[in-house]
Amino acid sequence: MVDGITIFGFEIKFYGMIIAFAILIGIFLSQHLAKKRGLNPDDIIILAILIIPFAILGARIYYCIFSDVSYTFKTFWDIRSGGLAIYGGVIGGIIAIIIFAMFKRDFKLIIKLFDVIAPALILGQALGRWGNFFNQEAYGNLVTDPDWQWFPFAVKIDAFPQDEWHLATFFYESVWNIIGFILIMIVFNKNKQLGTTTGFYLAYYGLGRLWIEGLRTDSLYIGNIRVSQLISAIMIVIGISILVYNYIKKRKGERYEQKE
Repeated sequence: MVDGITIFGFEIKFYGMIIAFAILIGIFLSQHLAKKRGLNPDDIIILAILIIPFAILGARIYYCIFSDVSYTFKTFWDIRSGGLAIYGGVIGGIIAIIIFAMFKRDFKLIIKLFDVIAPALILGQALGRWGNFFNQEAYGNLVTDPDWQWFPFAVKIDAFPQDEWHLATFFYESVWNIIGFILIMIVFNKNKQLGTTTGFYLAYYGLGRLWIEGLRTDSLYIGNIRVSQLISAIMIVIGISILVYNYIKKRKGERYEQKE
């Protein structure tokens, strides 16, 4: 499988092009959503400049910490050889948002930005998974039954001597995230309560990743625990807690209005 193009002797991977495209789409979408919530869309550009390096660094640190490979200072920066983790990128992005809000001296801005970035993030994650297709990574367990050796249920991995078929878990997550993007946009447009969109993203993405990660063969571990499943479970708890809190707060507000 061709995994990139060469321009003037420099190879550009499809994975990198897809990620770059997802970032651009995410910036434009976040700017559009920022306008709807009364935020300055120009701040999204500034924030993106801060988020991108933090996300890349976070994705790399996360992978290197939980990988069973020993890294030196030199090999740590060899990103082109592979080794970036989505959750690490998300954590890096969260740190960047907090720093940005601290600079603005507006801590409510953290949740406001989470709400406008969450739809763009899950869309970017849906697009980014196709980079895994070209890299032939993030696949699942071996599929030995010929009746199930077809895409999109399974994907053929050329790296193995006999062109093995494996569960196309990258595709499952991409579809899950596309559906999630549609749902999260509905939530964003229908419910303007601060944090609801963020809570929905955390619960929805965490639930899908918790399931799909269990099918993968390249998970990162802490002992016998898959790191991504652990983080997914935490995300679900936090997301549901936010949604329940907002629901209770909204009901109390409605009762107060009725008494008035």
